[in-house]
Amino acid sequence: MNGHQRIFLVRHGETPWSLSRQHTGRTDLPLTPHGEVQSAELAQRLRGFKSTEVWTSPLKRANDTCLAAGYGEHAKKNDDLMEWDYGVFEGKTTAEISKEFPGWQVWDTDDGLGETLDSVGARADRVVSKILESECDILIFSHAHFLRILAARWVGMPAKFGRHLTLEPASISELSFEHTSRVIRFWNSISGAIIQ
Repeated sequence: MNGHQRIFLVRHGETPWSLSRQHTGRTDLPLTPHGEVQSAELAQRLRGFKSTEVWTSPLKRANDTCLAAGYGEHAKKNDDLMEWDYGVFEGKTTAEISKEFPGWQVWDTDDGLGETLDSVGARADRVVSKILESECDILIFSHAHFLRILAARWVGMPAKFGRHLTLEPASISELSFEHTSRVIRFWNSISGAIIQ
């Protein structure tokens, strides 16, 4: 374990469905024009990042964000970084789903989902293990729900704790250490250079 290790999490830029708040799991959507601008702006915000360890979800919106930010040359695609498979709820908003299932929240039921919360948590645990094995700084491009679950598992909380963390498109967050404790250094930064 490297107590100085820093892990930067980047949510992909805006897509048509993030704009409309539709659940976007495995549907391979492109970025909107605004999402492309957001992703290009990440290059300046991440300019201090020097590690060659860059990991990305293979889904287009995350991979394109990685490319636009200038890290495509070193990026390794990892299926474990893909977004939650929402099953029958794919493409629907929480408001739409709640008309049929009052009070529905993705965190509270596995019914109808293509992947259980525990399964997403297990993927996050595999990513945490790879982070700890690498012992170097890592830049990760992925998706809102998955990154929220990854952060929860990083600090030893159950995957469901991710419900208490929100992420905006093209946001940057940092996981790190304080002494030997794993911590969330900062979360959901959407402006300014954050890596020195």
